[in-house]
Amino acid sequence: MSHANAALTPRQRLRMARLIVDDRWPISQAARQFNCSWPTAKRWAERYAAMGEDGMQDRSSRPHRNPNRTPQRLVRKIVHLRWKKRLGPVAIGAKVGMPASTVHAVLTRCRLNRLSHVDKRTGEVVRRYEHDKPGAMIHVDVKKLGNIPDGGGWRYLGKQQGGKNRAATVGAGRSKRRQPLVGTAFVHTVIDDHSRVAYAEIHADEQAVTAVGVLRRAVSWFAARGITVERVLSDNGSAYKSHLWRDTCTELNITPKKTRPYRPQTNGKIERFHRTLADGWAFSRFYASESARRNALPAWLHEYNHHRPHTAIGSKPPISRLTNLAGQYT
Repeated sequence: MSHANAALTPRQRLRMARLIVDDRWPISQAARQFNCSWPTAKRWAERYAAMGEDGMQDRSSRPHRNPNRTPQRLVRKIVHLRWKKRLGPVAIGAKVGMPASTVHAVLTRCRLNRLSHVDKRTGEVVRRYEHDKPGAMIHVDVKKLGNIPDGGGWRYLGKQQGGKNRAATVGAGRSKRRQPLVGTAFVHTVIDDHSRVAYAEIHADEQAVTAVGVLRRAVSWFAARGITVERVLSDNGSAYKSHLWRDTCTELNITPKKTRPYRPQTNGKIERFHRTLADGWAFSRFYASESARRNALPAWLHEYNHHRPHTAIGSKPPISRLTNLAGQYT
């Protein structure tokens, strides 16, 4: 492969080959003139004689045939074991009688070397989708989080002190085992499929009335930023299967869509957002109370929408896909 400082670039090869073929220079003399070996000069001269100027370009070093290549029959068996059994190279190699390194090479060639490339339930290659414009589809879901007791929770203070804080929290209820309960925060999240711009509210339940209220406010929030919502994708939770949800979608001129039962991968964008939400906001630092954590949500959402790079959209923040509306976005 030629490079910037190569002695024989395609232009130099052509000059040397013309001296040998056209001007009848001895190969040894041309080799000394261009500071290369005799076989090298002969090779380029023969290529020039056979192919002309086009023969001076680099060729692929890939062999025309590989008699030791893994037979297609074994490749299919390796892929089948990877998809259906989720086996690694060592286990597959033991079953098919091949070295684990060879199995790994086959899996890499078939883009199956990482289990994240295949669906966990079906074993099929993951099929990703994205709508072509903001508002074409929004994803909705609810993330449940245990409330933080006054004084902080067990994640940062340990089980013993966390339990004491739970018991001392004003208004804490009691479970069937007489354990103190501080309640649950239901984070209703909405994310745009194309831009990944997110909207979230925290409520005390996940009832249909609450979900519908969040949908109405989210649609207004997106509309204020120039986005018209056309479809909404949800799981099969009771709130999203209710008549109230259906009627509200009809009123807002939105087509409701449902995921297949027990298939959260279909709604994977918002599932992944919930993981980011938990790591970046809910459990990212010590909160002395639940109100402190809830007060931190708007600032984190702004950071996520405006500044946090998103790998699925070219390591740019979600707002970058709404550049024509950036001046209106708050």
